[in-house]
Amino acid sequence: MTDGKKTGLALSGGGARGFAHIGVLRALEEAGIEIGAIAGTSAGALVGGAYAAGLDAGRILEMGRGVSWFGISSFSYSPRGLLSNAALGRYIEEYFPVKRFEELRIPFAAVACDLKTEEEVVFKKKGDLATAIRASCAIPGVFVPVDDGTGRDLVDGGVTSPMPTRAVKKLGAETIIAVDLLTCGSNFASSPSTLIGTFVQSAMMAIRTASKNQHYRAAVVIEPQIAHIRPDEIKRMDELVELGYKAAMEKMDEILQATGK
Repeated sequence: MTDGKKTGLALSGGGARGFAHIGVLRALEEAGIEIGAIAGTSAGALVGGAYAAGLDAGRILEMGRGVSWFGISSFSYSPRGLLSNAALGRYIEEYFPVKRFEELRIPFAAVACDLKTEEEVVFKKKGDLATAIRASCAIPGVFVPVDDGTGRDLVDGGVTSPMPTRAVKKLGAETIIAVDLLTCGSNFASSPSTLIGTFVQSAMMAIRTASKNQHYRAAVVIEPQIAHIRPDEIKRMDELVELGYKAAMEKMDEILQATGK
């Protein structure tokens, strides 16, 4: 028996670390936790969108085995980004069983940011899934901003909302489970010795702080212990999945209580 409350899942960004989300989904499936709404930022938008489209954790993992950085991106000649993620859109169209928000099995929101207005953009209810997820994954400076057909220049949702608890709450979620791949390992062993190192460390600190500030909406926060894995290490997919699964299982008593299972 459940308490009748809709359970929402908020999935943070994290690059290749996003594979940890699959492990969390597997644990929730095994426990019989029904997800009524999903919001994702960046890598969380890709995994969350796949789940909302009807793929279970096992099939998302199979899809993930075909992912490589060169398979989902290509070099860009634009001065606004080193790479284009147009290939990611084609990958989504190939593997997702549905193409539009209107066709999703579970209500879903993908969070991006409007580069011109500096405002959060939340895709939901209607529109093209591939475009929305591409926009949410467009890391500024790395990928060329995505035009959604309205003239907006859209970039990674982590700029404004690295942990999309607000977006999933607006989908009607009453009990929120947040999966944060950014806050683990926020303490550094040493100070950076270069200008670039200082910049990167400072930027990551700001992102982690912003993500933590969104935890208060969640009944349960899952934080997989993945700090030792770089966000670009796709080859460590299986390890990331297992760490996500382990973190979810460690929180399972809290999850069951929060969801009334």
